[in-house]
Amino acid sequence: MTDVARLAGVSHQTVSRVINGHPNVTEATRARVNQAITQLGYRPNTAARALVTGSNRTIGIVGTGHALHGPVSTLYSVERAARQAGYSVLVGVPTSLDEDAINACVRRLQKQGVDGVVVIAPLRTDNGDIAGLAGDLPLVAVEGSPAGELAVVSVDQVAGAREATSHLLELGHREVWHVAGPLGWYEAADRVSGWRMAHEDRGIDPPPMLNGDWTAKSGCAAGTVLAQIAGVTAVFAGNDSMALGVLRAFDAAGRSVPRDVSVVGFDDVPDAEFYSPPLTTIRQEFGEVGIRSVEILLAQIESGTRSTRRFSIAPRLVTRASTGTPPD
Repeated sequence: MTDVARLAGVSHQTVSRVINGHPNVTEATRARVNQAITQLGYRPNTAARALVTGSNRTIGIVGTGHALHGPVSTLYSVERAARQAGYSVLVGVPTSLDEDAINACVRRLQKQGVDGVVVIAPLRTDNGDIAGLAGDLPLVAVEGSPAGELAVVSVDQVAGAREATSHLLELGHREVWHVAGPLGWYEAADRVSGWRMAHEDRGIDPPPMLNGDWTAKSGCAAGTVLAQIAGVTAVFAGNDSMALGVLRAFDAAGRSVPRDVSVVGFDDVPDAEFYSPPLTTIRQEFGEVGIRSVEILLAQIESGTRSTRRFSIAPRLVTRASTGTPPD
């Protein structure tokens, strides 16, 4: 750093301000320092910085190990937000998603010197809470228990499912059938609640629910059953993968979407607009999830205390060609 200061013609403190993104540096000076850094191939010594500041400027992320759109997109969004905040990321994947495995994963990250941890915790645990993790280490749970003692950032799954179902009912469908995800997941259970609420809002008894496992295969199995039931004109699938399976099943049964039956998914995966037909779905703002998770975690790191802040992000309906009015 002294060599950089000498080459740039500035003080050691100015170089430090530039490296740490301090705003009180003119653009001309910042450019001159960065040019000297590049010319000398300077890299900050993170170990030395950690000794001085007591911080590694590193965030841990506990992933799920599932290659599903939601958890993977959440992980990417948290990593991106951390990087933009000047933090690096260490990712840990527990051997399972029970309390003991998640606890062990958090402790491993803590031993590696992370300043705080974002836990992607979409599954219900035995006691419904993971607040006992790693003492007072700053923590944020994404899609965690709404009744726990941790800060939680989540998408409003109930509102999204309610809007998806209401969209179909407002088109004139008498009822909406639901292919649910595994009910051990908070998102799946909340989407069932929203689906039921939309019917209750109109004084309608919802039809029986079918269960899936988030995969297109399970959606196709459920769709095959629905295609054999007379009077099914609208289906809300718990995610876009299962909606894809439902579309496949109706096509195989000779029932056209949306002429004979309308289908709505949830997630708005990148390929949803290229389904046949393009899928109406609920979009989750994963970028916002990452930004808010890191924002709340950094506030805990700076204050030195955990919080129980709750932040809910509204999803939105994206209408495409898979929904329409019911057949005459």
